[in-house]
Amino acid sequence: MSFFKKMKGGSQSPSVVSLSEIIWSWLGAFLGITPVAFLNYNIFYGNDLVYIIGSFGASAVLIYGAVRSPLAQPRNLVGGHLVSAVIGVIAYKLFYPFPWFASSFAVATAIAVMHATKTLHPPGGATALIAVIGSEKIHALGFWYILVPVGVGVVIMLIVALIVNNLAKNRRYPEYWY
Repeated sequence: MSFFKKMKGGSQSPSVVSLSEIIWSWLGAFLGITPVAFLNYNIFYGNDLVYIIGSFGASAVLIYGAVRSPLAQPRNLVGGHLVSAVIGVIAYKLFYPFPWFASSFAVATAIAVMHATKTLHPPGGATALIAVIGSEKIHALGFWYILVPVGVGVVIMLIVALIVNNLAKNRRYPEYWY
């Protein structure tokens, strides 16, 4: 019976977010995704480089909308994505004939390694999965996927997070670096 009791919850719902917090979160996400998307669609469009992946949207939620979360700190943002990208590329290269297995292996292993390295960042699971289920353009990048789009993208988003989150009077980012 205690198994089902756990599903009732027990904590209080978070308080309402202020309009100022909403505006700063929106501004950060807009300014963080803009340069990455601009590179992807205007500078490098039509070649094999990819600068934007879906997991960056989830990272934007954390680093611009939940700036105090341990999951949003620079170590987690950068480390979580890079570790997961490496694992995703390796999983694809080893198990590409079995995409169902490669997908599961990449995500599960990324979570385990992020835990072990104190870099847990939920979008990292998506970064590992994208390396497996991504387009031929993603697969053609091979290990370059770790640097471009993942490494370059997270560094750009981190720089924007440092600027925008510290412009706001009631925000501070990061809470810690390491």
